[in-house]
Amino acid sequence: MEKTIEEIMSSEMKHKEQVALMADMAKSDEIALAQLFDILRTGSDVQKGTAAEVMKFVSKDNPDSMLPYIDVLVEFIDYKAPRVKWGCPEAIGNIAQKYPREVEKAIPKLLKNLKEMSTVVRWCAAFALTEIAIFNREKQAELAGIIRDLIKTEHNNGVRNVYVKALKDIETQ
Repeated sequence: MEKTIEEIMSSEMKHKEQVALMADMAKSDEIALAQLFDILRTGSDVQKGTAAEVMKFVSKDNPDSMLPYIDVLVEFIDYKAPRVKWGCPEAIGNIAQKYPREVEKAIPKLLKNLKEMSTVVRWCAAFALTEIAIFNREKQAELAGIIRDLIKTEHNNGVRNVYVKALKDIETQ
């Protein structure tokens, strides 16, 4: 019998193995994906972080499956636990490549996360924001202006490079 998401999450296997197994399950099983979102809503902060991490992998390979959950991802973009602030924006960025208009509602919370002290939180928010900017033609001019301003104020080269690459992508479209 196949294990449930909860059983995998509470198992003794290594974290990376748990994440890989749950991601594989959620990519092909709507019930497993729904269980992950239940954990994101009701689990402990550690469980929420793991669920958000899994979602970034699921969204990369299967953005269609994430459509019913966009509002939940947006809701948790600025959740207090850092791992949730990493995973949810990355999932939004992955979804933006195929569904840029559906995820534009995430923009205000992504902009809020760009003010965080954590470089990883800023990088993940920058990734999502720039993916929306690249693929959402209606928001492109507005977001390109914001990105130009962010390049001037961002002190971390890795985060700044996300912005620079996005502007190059936008300008070559």
